[in-house]
Amino acid sequence: MKRIGITQRVQNIESYDEKRDCLDQRWTLLAQELDTLLLPLPNLAMEQLPELLVGLKLDALILSGGNSLESSDYKGADIAPERDAFEAALIELALSERIPILGVCRGMQMINIHFGGKLIPIQNHVKTEHELYPLSVGVGLGLKKSVNSYHTFTIQREELAQCLKPIALDSEGNVEAFAHTAKPIFGIMWHPEREKPFDPSDMNLIRKLIL
Repeated sequence: MKRIGITQRVQNIESYDEKRDCLDQRWTLLAQELDTLLLPLPNLAMEQLPELLVGLKLDALILSGGNSLESSDYKGADIAPERDAFEAALIELALSERIPILGVCRGMQMINIHFGGKLIPIQNHVKTEHELYPLSVGVGLGLKKSVNSYHTFTIQREELAQCLKPIALDSEGNVEAFAHTAKPIFGIMWHPEREKPFDPSDMNLIRKLIL
C-alpha cells in the first residue's frame, strides 16, 4: 500500500490557548478510496524533517488547503508562518528525494509562491462552482468540466512561476491547475476531498499525477 504524507491546517484555539494541526476527515476517506495510507505531517518538525520523510517512507505528498499565506495576506487572521516555513522546507526535501507533490488550493498557491510566482485577491470564488477549461497539455488527464471553489486568492497566467506550466484555466483565464516543467509537482485549485461522493475524475487524476 502506497503511503501519502499530507500537510495540515493550523487553527488557533484561543479559549484553550492552543495551536492545533488539523485535517478534514474526508481526506482519510479519500485516501481509503485510493487504497493508500494517509499520514498527517506535523507543522513544527523542521529539525526532524529529513528523518521524518525517511522514516515514513512516503511515496507522495499532498499540500492541503486552509490558512492564508503570510506573504500574500500578512494581515489575515488565519495566517500560519510556521506552516509556510514547514511546507517550503518540505518542498525542497521532496525535490531532492523525487517525491511527487500535489498542491490543493492553498497548497497549489504555496508551490507557485515557492518557485517565484505571485497571487492576487479574487472575489466570489468561495463556496461556489465554475467551469474548468483544460489546455492542450491537460487534455489527456481527463479533467472534469466543473469544479468546486473555495479560495480568496488566485494565480493569473502571467503570475505563474516560470518553471510551472498551466494545464487548466477558469473562465477568466486564471490558472486552475498546473504542472512543473521538469519535476513531479502539480497543483489544482479545487478540493477533491469536498465532493460527496468523491468524483471519479478527481480520483483518476490523483492516481495519474502522484501514485
